[in-house]
Amino acid sequence: MAVYTHLAAEDMAELIAAFDVGDLCSAKGIAEGVSNSNWLIETTGRDGTGARFILTMYEFRIDIGELPYFLALLDHLAARGCPVPRTIHDRDGALFRIVDGKAVALIEYLPGVSVSHPTPGQAEAVGRALAQMHLAAADFPAHRANGMNLAESRRLFDACGAQGLAEIDPALPALVSRELDSLTAAWPADLPRSVIHADLFPDNVLMLGDRVTGLIDFYFACNDLIAYDVATTHAAWCFANDGTHFDPALSRALLAGYQAVRPLSEAEHAALPVLARAACLRFIASRAYDWLNTPKGALVMPKDPMAFARRLDFYADPANAAFA
Repeated sequence: MAVYTHLAAEDMAELIAAFDVGDLCSAKGIAEGVSNSNWLIETTGRDGTGARFILTMYEFRIDIGELPYFLALLDHLAARGCPVPRTIHDRDGALFRIVDGKAVALIEYLPGVSVSHPTPGQAEAVGRALAQMHLAAADFPAHRANGMNLAESRRLFDACGAQGLAEIDPALPALVSRELDSLTAAWPADLPRSVIHADLFPDNVLMLGDRVTGLIDFYFACNDLIAYDVATTHAAWCFANDGTHFDPALSRALLAGYQAVRPLSEAEHAALPVLARAACLRFIASRAYDWLNTPKGALVMPKDPMAFARRLDFYADPANAAFA
């Protein structure tokens, strides 16, 4: 379940009336997602032929002060032909509204499904779409620092404590200690930068066959190393969900698709293993924290941190550096 706040029918209708999208026909809660409440909205549309939208109420982990960055980014990318949903502005031109102290935004509905077992053709299409997004974002004027960088990973691990990490897996404290210091020393700070998605898992991509119809959930988007986004996407797409199996065909396809649109420099190529290790560490950190701090009986089950520890071990092995 991912609808944490109930909106009465009359309140939902009043909210939708604030947008020039026609009258509300239906609102159905969406199960996907872990941090926000989401509804699939159907209206009569401005011309009476019907229209669909996604309504999001921001519940957790979203600083309302940062919403203009995320929502304006969608408009910026959509205007440049990227497959991202536009923000529907209200009748006053605002990007979002406040309901009972929580921000809500209406977003364009895009067709497509998220794939569970991607094919090389789909991975290549995702690589192309990611490169297109990086190029289109080059002149986006706003700036947001990466809130999930190595310093934040260290803070989350400190909050977990060595004992807590060992409860997850006895080998985890040593892995974290080794990687934090190694990656801090090896971080390639002089690579090209732009806006990055930073969370492009398969469930954040909508597809029809081998065509990307939507890149969604930009709520970790920030300004950082472009190659870090490539490495993050590689880690998210090229392994079995539990991290036990690496798929070289997906890896080749993803990187080939990306480079067909935006070739990586030699320095970016060389940095991919380090950046991929950092991406894995970021997901280990957030998952470990959630694993230890999510109350029993919570609506959302925490994800296994070790799925990315296994990925990290792959990237840390010099024998696997040829993936890049």
